[in-house]
Amino acid sequence: MTGILPILLENARKVVNLLLTSSKEYICIMRLHRKVDEDKLIEIVREFRGQIYQIPPRKSAIKRRLRVRTIYQLNVLEIDMPFVLMHIECEAGVYIRKLCYDIGEALGCGANMYKLRRIRSGVFKEDETMVTLHDIRDAYEIYKETGDESLLRKVIRPMEYALQEFHKVFIKDSAVSAICHGAQLATPGIVKVSKGIKQGDPVVIYTLKGEAVAIGEALMSSEDMIKKRRATCVKTIRVLMDKSLYPKMWKRTH
Repeated sequence: MTGILPILLENARKVVNLLLTSSKEYICIMRLHRKVDEDKLIEIVREFRGQIYQIPPRKSAIKRRLRVRTIYQLNVLEIDMPFVLMHIECEAGVYIRKLCYDIGEALGCGANMYKLRRIRSGVFKEDETMVTLHDIRDAYEIYKETGDESLLRKVIRPMEYALQEFHKVFIKDSAVSAICHGAQLATPGIVKVSKGIKQGDPVVIYTLKGEAVAIGEALMSSEDMIKKRRATCVKTIRVLMDKSLYPKMWKRTH
């Protein structure tokens, strides 16, 4: 497989589990084991849109059990028997190799994944953010020689860039230190929230400057976070910010 592979450095490694839940987009070449009618092929491929059942392949790194995953888009771009070029947009955790196998089974001819390219992983898109190791090396050398860090900033993005697709909760400066020490977020500390948050959704807690403070789990909807006067609304799962950046403005209770 080729294409997009986000690489996390230093403190940004703390968000890896959250990014693994991001949707993906692929360009795939599927090879059929014998020729089939093209209209039938397109019809069968369309049936794999929406929710599908998958058992991970034997060589996968996770337990082999039946799972439900969602295919958002699945389109045949070109057919040159026995090869089929497809565009796939899907939920995280979809095995494209297994998808090709299942399409072959449905067609009755058998099929396998021939080539695969990931063109998007979450907010990272091939035509916007992908760089090579040579690009990074060149940007670093220019920075060392001239002190100009503009190219370096284009190839190494801040942690907040990777988190922009997730629901946001902005908090008061006075609440930052408490969250950095692992406290749960209560409604008095909230300034504004994203629309559409549901109980159980992952959220990212931000300062008013847009700095990521922590990853949390919503304990209520975004509407309730605004309406309720005193309630714990976000469970802190992973602290991202250094504890010393904001002054301590809380007292321990015994």
